[in-house]
Amino acid sequence: MEPLRFCVLWWGAILVLLGAADAYILKIRRLCKFCDLRATSCAGKGSCKVECDITAICPDQQDVCVSIWRKQDDNVTFDTVCHNPAQTLYGLVLEGYNNSKCEMKERKGMGSEFFICSCSEDECNEHIFFNSSKDSPVVAVILVSLVPLLVMAVFVITSFYCYRVYRQRQASPRRKKGPPLDFSDGHAIMIDDEGSDISSTLANNLNHNTELLPIDLDVQVGKGRFAEVYKAKLKQGAAVGRDQGFETVAVKIFSYEEYASWKSEKEVFSDADLRHDNVLHFLTAEERKAQRQYWLITAYHPRGNLQEYLIHHVVSWHDLWVLGGSLARGVAHLHSDHTTCGHYKVPIAHRDIKSSNILVKSDLTCCLCDFGLALRLDNSLSVDELANSGQVGTARYMAPEVLESRINLENIESFKQADVYSMALVLWEVISRCNAIGEVKEYEPPFGNLREHPCVESMKDSVIRDRGRPEIPNSWINHTGIQMVCASIEECWDHDPEARLTAQCVAERFYDMEYLDKLSDGSDSEEKLPEDISVVDEKSGSTEVLPPTGW
Repeated sequence: MEPLRFCVLWWGAILVLLGAADAYILKIRRLCKFCDLRATSCAGKGSCKVECDITAICPDQQDVCVSIWRKQDDNVTFDTVCHNPAQTLYGLVLEGYNNSKCEMKERKGMGSEFFICSCSEDECNEHIFFNSSKDSPVVAVILVSLVPLLVMAVFVITSFYCYRVYRQRQASPRRKKGPPLDFSDGHAIMIDDEGSDISSTLANNLNHNTELLPIDLDVQVGKGRFAEVYKAKLKQGAAVGRDQGFETVAVKIFSYEEYASWKSEKEVFSDADLRHDNVLHFLTAEERKAQRQYWLITAYHPRGNLQEYLIHHVVSWHDLWVLGGSLARGVAHLHSDHTTCGHYKVPIAHRDIKSSNILVKSDLTCCLCDFGLALRLDNSLSVDELANSGQVGTARYMAPEVLESRINLENIESFKQADVYSMALVLWEVISRCNAIGEVKEYEPPFGNLREHPCVESMKDSVIRDRGRPEIPNSWINHTGIQMVCASIEECWDHDPEARLTAQCVAERFYDMEYLDKLSDGSDSEEKLPEDISVVDEKSGSTEVLPPTGW
């Protein structure tokens, strides 16, 4: 019996070990080719090998193998990784990853020719396959077959549209003549009590409009180096045959000589991905040949710009939290490479952030304006093109590296870091007018000890040689919330650009301070009603005395 018992125990131990080994084998994760960006000779046709000699064990059991092929100018690269398909990669959702073959699919809007494939077998991302051209004759036959049907459909739709227009004109012969704009219920202007919020539907309609809008200019509310800004009334009643009154907009007018400035700002505004609550709402751009002018038409904000607002108001902690948080969110949206919906967008550097280029909306949130110096940080831009963009901005708000013309052109993040420095100075301005710090002095811009419009050399002496920054008195940090904002400001205006916070980080810190805002009494800001407002253009040094309004 003893030998028999020994044998039973022996075989039992062997079975346990085999079971453990089996379980271990089951837990082995997928093997994938895993190389950083590498140059390749693959032409993007047929099938290719990724030329990666590194095989890695994926960190998660859910991971699949991924290969990415990019072509930008003459540079062709492969990128191979492990990735969890439940998460996005470069803002994209993986498709077809249950295949054994890695079949490339093109994705648009990524700043270059961009193909991606995914598969779920070991090292399946080594051998990749581009779409075969065998289907092209079939596609051509289908297209040829559909052309007559498409022509007929276009003819029928055009005929029906012409018939409707004819019947409408017959039904209302006494209608006043005016530009044939379509302001039907589907394109209605949605404006709040102060006329500051205009619907995206109208904006999209106006952006593609070939007719000039019926606009009556009112009062001039701003003047800069390149353009003048007017409050204006947009008449929409003529288009529907009944008087619906006027709606208020802002019109930025450029002379013919400033075409380049108008074109630059229009191109930035025309990017649909720019649309955000904390970016000035753009309606349309027009060439007014009769007046030899170029117009940009935007939403109008009666509270004016932030500099004007701070000159004439003392703000509460709640106001500071709203103003500062919304400013950070606006800058973060410009700098982001994806929209709130998650798809790719081109990041933008404003390059002239200052309190007079920030508008105050009716709910006391901020929105960024004046994109005449903005730069789209497209990956296709070369170092030479970035260098040719020049030393721009307002000297008082320039970061140290911009003052020295030593911005790192190899890294587009450098332009964002310069924006963050300027944003920190604006946040300091807001705090200096907050009643939570105790005694509030008259408004003073950053580096107020310098002359009214300091030149670049003066700012170099103060910012670079002396490492000067606006003073943060000890009395400011007696308030917990302001102490936290001041800590962020000091990190944002650090002399080393790499050490600065991102705008997104600052926005998140303001969000985390919400509990402090709820603890405050949220009292209304104190207002000094002025007899007039002096609008100063930091670029040109000119001063205009205007009525107490804004845009």
